Amino acid sequence: MSRFRVCIVDYKVGNLRSVENAVRRLGYDARVSDSADEVRRADALILPGVGAFGPAMQQLVASGLIGPIEAALALGRPLLGICVGMQLLATDSEENGLHAGLSWVPGHVRRLRPPEGFGVPHVGWNDVTVRQPGSPLFSRVEAGAHFYFDHTYHLECAPEHTLATAAYGVTVTAAVQRDRVMGVQFHPEKSQAAGLRLLRGFFMAAGAPGPAPC
Repeated sequence: MSRFRVCIVDYKVGNLRSVENAVRRLGYDARVSDSADEVRRADALILPGVGAFGPAMQQLVASGLIGPIEAALALGRPLLGICVGMQLLATDSEENGLHAGLSWVPGHVRRLRPPEGFGVPHVGWNDVTVRQPGSPLFSRVEAGAHFYFDHTYHLECAPEHTLATAAYGVTVTAAVQRDRVMGVQFHPEKSQAAGLRLLRGFFMAAGAPGPAPC
């Protein structure tokens, strides 16, 4: 197993074990941890998340891990937010009132408002349109690949931070990036081969060894 170290940030919110299993399947040293030292020492960070924005943000603040994550980012370590973990990167969210986010990717989390005939939450498989082809996240993903979504809100941000979108009656932000901070609204750990290829692209851009089967 590679010595490249991936820290899956444990702030008691998220699909921690399924993300860990996906990372380990790629051959990397995956650690689910709430240790500030583990966060600071990691070569790459993953911030998962499920549930509502407000309670998730409260849990992250209570964990005391925001400072260590920022320290890792200052050293050039990349971070990938998944689902609610991506939404926490935003300036704020309107879910169940107005809640402040991390402001690492400027933007606002809004409720999906598709036309009649489209259910909310948005649950199921969708293809995505890559808006910035040079992104490392999608460097190994085939055109037309499908990813698994399960969400009611999404992050609306400026075009320069929008990596990919999905069509669901409205344009849904599927992936974002600002410098070394990235996020995906879908679940790569549930998206089979396409999800593994996306994770592989993220890790290899962070300096992980290759080549790889995915």
